[in-house]
Amino acid sequence: MDLKPSTAVSVNAVPPYGHLIISSKWRGSTLVQHFKGSVSLIYEEELGVVDIHLSNRSCILYVSESDQIAGTDYKRKIVRFRNSNSKLQGIVLVEKTRLSEQYFSGLQKFVVLELGLTLLPVSSPAEAAQLIERMVHVEGKENPFRKRSMSRLLDPVVFDMVQLIPGVGKVKAVALLEQFPSVYEINNASVQELESVVGHSAAQRIWSFFHSPFN
Repeated sequence: MDLKPSTAVSVNAVPPYGHLIISSKWRGSTLVQHFKGSVSLIYEEELGVVDIHLSNRSCILYVSESDQIAGTDYKRKIVRFRNSNSKLQGIVLVEKTRLSEQYFSGLQKFVVLELGLTLLPVSSPAEAAQLIERMVHVEGKENPFRKRSMSRLLDPVVFDMVQLIPGVGKVKAVALLEQFPSVYEINNASVQELESVVGHSAAQRIWSFFHSPFN
């Protein structure tokens, strides 16, 4: 379901549950075509460098395979994305394919280590759409850990993000965040460090999600 630009909400507003605000430049794109209808799209002309605003006050920048291969100024765009959205959870979705894999390691270090943003690799626009849909809906589910007293307060956005890693549910997400308080630290943990928290199989899956050449 699409809402026309005339009904688009303010850029600073948070879309209602089940909706996302997406830059009008994506209208008719392969990414948009892969949304299954479980989320409603609100097109907005004035999002600046942001591609998508989520209902949990997170925003997404999408780096495509062609962006990386063409060597366009996408790194400058990522810096502007970080600088202009300091109050939001900045997420960079990066297409990691056979053609763009050679650029991924450098881009990952730049985004995660230098800028401190969350980077999530996807293999295609179809996988990106599926991941974004899950991100929209996961925050609407009651989080039983939000109302409990814990040794470390979990950031709800980070908690939901960690659950998007294949094979990681609520229990493993809590265990991981008790040991590694951010996606950045999970991304940089070794298999051995992860294994001590979630076990061998889950540790391998988590490490592979961030570091394998192809997902």
